[in-house]
Amino acid sequence: MSVEIRKVTTKKELKRFIRFNYELYKGNPYSVPDLYEDIRDTFSKEKNAALEFCEAEYFLAYREGKIVGRVAAIINKRANEAWNQKIVRFGWIDFIDDLEVSTALIDTVKQWGRERGMTEIQGPLGFTDMDAEGMLVEGFDQISTMATIYNYDYYPRHIEQMGMEKAADWVEMKLYVPDAIPEKHQRIAKIVCEKYGLHIVKLNSKKKIRESGIAHEIFRLINEAFKPLFGYSEMTEKQIDQYVKTYLPILDLRMVTLVQNDKDELVAVGISMASLSVALQKAKGKLFPFGWWHLAKALFWKRPDNLDLLLVAVRPDYQKKGANALLFTDLIPVYQKMGFRYAESNPELESNANVQNQWQYFDSEVHKRRRCFKQEL
Repeated sequence: MSVEIRKVTTKKELKRFIRFNYELYKGNPYSVPDLYEDIRDTFSKEKNAALEFCEAEYFLAYREGKIVGRVAAIINKRANEAWNQKIVRFGWIDFIDDLEVSTALIDTVKQWGRERGMTEIQGPLGFTDMDAEGMLVEGFDQISTMATIYNYDYYPRHIEQMGMEKAADWVEMKLYVPDAIPEKHQRIAKIVCEKYGLHIVKLNSKKKIRESGIAHEIFRLINEAFKPLFGYSEMTEKQIDQYVKTYLPILDLRMVTLVQNDKDELVAVGISMASLSVALQKAKGKLFPFGWWHLAKALFWKRPDNLDLLLVAVRPDYQKKGANALLFTDLIPVYQKMGFRYAESNPELESNANVQNQWQYFDSEVHKRRRCFKQEL
């Protein structure tokens, strides 16, 4: 029973490509499905600004006429130029527990990359860092988040059997909301306010955010803070426009905190929101007819007891000055008032000491680990 790989060429095939993940993980208690409308737009050249500088094709694996796997082959030209590399990425990879299937998918991406002059394969990675990335290698018994990949435990075994090795690891933290702001945080926050002239800024109007341009400032800060991190490609203005339009409507501004210096320059930002993991599971990947209800309930009036720390970014020249202490000095009372018991961080590079150190004063645990694999072509 040989495996046949077919390139996705029609809207109908793209729908099958998207839906394969839902079918493979149907009923899994830890997998959190994407909203179909969101992931469809991710693959749309008209809707996703990243496709202006990314080249990509999508492939389905068939056996006896049945879909048994999928993968995206991606070249992020901005990332390759920034890091002086020739990397082809594999992303959105899913497959049944059959090494012949997984190998055929990876071999297809390798050949696609070679034909375009690439010398190394890496993944799982998306078009950019704003997409979910990294294959889960620890924490298979933990519910996923809306911003991350869940995969079965046989995935990394297959990848390792192909001879691929670790390129980078991310860890995810479970952080318990304290009963009071840690004394160390309060002390650091007071010192940095006095020493560097820092102050907290809260946003209270989404209309003003759009009109003032502060949302774009936030994303430019993220570009500056994340630029040195593994494989990062800076967001373009079109991407920023896209993310502001997509995410601003669903943010609870109480859970967004900014830090400015005495020149009113933005130096740090913390963005969090109620976890949508269970709501997305109940929605089953569909916004309509009733998926929107589960999401709205989780966001606005019957929140879960956990939250997602979507983004924490500090300007490089303030990263070792305690600016992040101000963020959590402000946010912890908000979390307490809103009834959250714990938070989940987004994936954080294990090598990023600045990020890892900010959690040392919290009751926390590493409960998931994910990996980007690599191999020379």
